[in-house]
Amino acid sequence: MLERTGPYTLLLARVVVGIVFIAHGLQKLLTDGIGAVAASFDSLGIPAASLAAPLVVASEIIGGVAFIVGAGLPVFGVILALDMVGAIFFVHLDKGFFSRQGGYEYVLVLTAVCLAIGFSGGGALALDRLWRRDRALTTVRTAP
Repeated sequence: MLERTGPYTLLLARVVVGIVFIAHGLQKLLTDGIGAVAASFDSLGIPAASLAAPLVVASEIIGGVAFIVGAGLPVFGVILALDMVGAIFFVHLDKGFFSRQGGYEYVLVLTAVCLAIGFSGGGALALDRLWRRDRALTTVRTAP
C-alpha cells in the first residue's frame, strides 16, 4: 500500500508547500512591493537588504513553482530551507517557539519539509524523476 500511495502523498506535499511559497513571494512582490520588503529587511538587520529582498521573493516564487512541478528539488529544497532559516533567525527566534506568539514553530516545520521534499525524489509526476529515469536507462554494456 505504501509503495502505491507514497508517490502521491509526496506530490500533495510538493503542491501544498509550493503554493505556500508562491503565495508568500507574490505577497511580497505585488502587495508589499520590493522597496517595502527591502526596508523591512533593513529594519530587521538583514545584511544587504536591497539585494536580499528580490532574491527572497524570486526564490519563493521560483522555488514554489519548482516544488509543484518537481524540478531541481534538491537545489530548491536547500534554497527554500535557507530562506526559512533566515526567517527564523531574523524574525521569529526572539519571539519563542510557538507560532501563535510569532515564534519559529511554523517556519521550522517549513524548513524540515523543504529538505525532506528536496531530497525525497519528488514522488509522482516529478520532473526530477523523469530525468533520473532517462539516465538510468542509458547504460553501456560491454562485450563478454
